[in-house]
Amino acid sequence: MAAPEHPEAPPPERRRARSALRVVGELLITAGLVLLLFVFYAVYVTDWSTARKQAAATDRLLTRWQQPPPAAPPPPPSTGEGFAQLYLPEFGPDFRFAVLEGTDSATLAGGPGHYTGTAWPGERGNFAVAGHRIGKGAPFNDLDQLESCDPVVVETETHWYVYRVLPMAEEVVGWDGRGGDPRCQGVAPIGEPYEQAHGRRIVLPAQGEVIHPVPGRPVDLLPADQRTRLITLTTCHPEFSAEQRLIVHGVLTTEYPKDPAHPALHPAELEER
Repeated sequence: MAAPEHPEAPPPERRRARSALRVVGELLITAGLVLLLFVFYAVYVTDWSTARKQAAATDRLLTRWQQPPPAAPPPPPSTGEGFAQLYLPEFGPDFRFAVLEGTDSATLAGGPGHYTGTAWPGERGNFAVAGHRIGKGAPFNDLDQLESCDPVVVETETHWYVYRVLPMAEEVVGWDGRGGDPRCQGVAPIGEPYEQAHGRRIVLPAQGEVIHPVPGRPVDLLPADQRTRLITLTTCHPEFSAEQRLIVHGVLTTEYPKDPAHPALHPAELEER
């Protein structure tokens, strides 16, 4: 009886190719797992951490507001301290974040941060706020979805300030208030020297002039008493990248003093969707 034939061994070149493909496949699997772990950490783990920090900052802020007003004007908030609350009604009733002082990495890990040196809520000038788009609570993840006339509401200890997103660049010519939408009352292209203040812009990280009192122009262009009351929200662009910055500009249209006798009252603009 003849012995069974053994299959011929593949040539050395084929064996080397198979080994190389196996190594490449293992490396790709490992890289994929590392990437998934990174995304899980960036999106979920940092969100949990930020949620705890944000809740603590909000609790401290609300507790401070419930205290009797001090006899003397309070000092400016320290870095990382909350001093206002930001609402974007377009994103639902749960969108509320304590605004912290400063834009360093530690502060932004706790929520949106106020660019130190820019205006305060309601002041003439540019109240500028930065926030993460991915991870760390991602307060500004959907910032690109805001449209002209959408409200941006800021609550302080004594006032509610309602800003509204300015017209987009493509809406400036022939602006009609979005067909006479009543929400657009008080919203219009500002004109010179505010011709760069559009509702939404994409800029490079080095273009820090977007948070100047007159966006895009020298800091001292206008005397303080002639400046328009603006808000500017900034975040990274595109998602998962820091190559550019997404900028949203809004203008103050309404302010409401708080009624100490009815602290639960809030502006109707919070109900807009």
